[in-house]
Amino acid sequence: MSLLKIEEVRGGYGKADILNGCSLEVAHGEIAVIIGPNGAGKSTLMKAVFGLAHIHKGGIFFNGEDITNLATQKVVAHGLAYVPQENNVFPTMTVEENLEMGAFLRDDDFREQMERVFELFPRLKERRAQPAGTMSGGERQMLAMGRAMMMEPRMLLLDEPTAGLSPKYIDQTFELVKTVNDLLGVTILMVEQNARQALEIADKGHVLVMGRNRHDGTGRELLDDPDVARMFLGG
Repeated sequence: MSLLKIEEVRGGYGKADILNGCSLEVAHGEIAVIIGPNGAGKSTLMKAVFGLAHIHKGGIFFNGEDITNLATQKVVAHGLAYVPQENNVFPTMTVEENLEMGAFLRDDDFREQMERVFELFPRLKERRAQPAGTMSGGERQMLAMGRAMMMEPRMLLLDEPTAGLSPKYIDQTFELVKTVNDLLGVTILMVEQNARQALEIADKGHVLVMGRNRHDGTGRELLDDPDVARMFLGG
């Protein structure tokens, strides 16, 4: 059974439909990547999963349960975590305070999980008392991912995690995604503009155009597809 199943979803914000029949499935332990042109509905689909965009037709199911249009707090309780592209840290708070905010729904002792996050992201441990707003873009992205991990999610939704980063931090971010998936067993659904690198680590890939699926397959199949390469991979 798929961990996440999206069936013929239509919706968006207000009366405007941005999604026009998107469907995809992500199995336990997979990395799935969504690529496509600007305005294709990629980020809207992620927000729809997380309860931040309205669906009026179709359904979203997580671990067999219907989460269509469920309130975000309840989505988090199901085991999903979301890292938006922008405004994904509290800049005036320290690294440690940001991580504590990531555990806002927990009523147990989360110090052990914080130490796991520090093991995964040693740079955050070094900077635990530093205000997040003074960190580099790559470091803030680490912090955003680390904060999402504080709830020990089953699935991590990443929206353009390498946007605006230097080549060094782009490579490092993809390595961290692989580490979170391999070592912690967290399933990943990622929207990504660096399509070729993303598909290289993906078990599955989906190309969205105008709010609907244009191509679907394994990461390797999409990399080897001449139409996908010509239209979305720069050659």
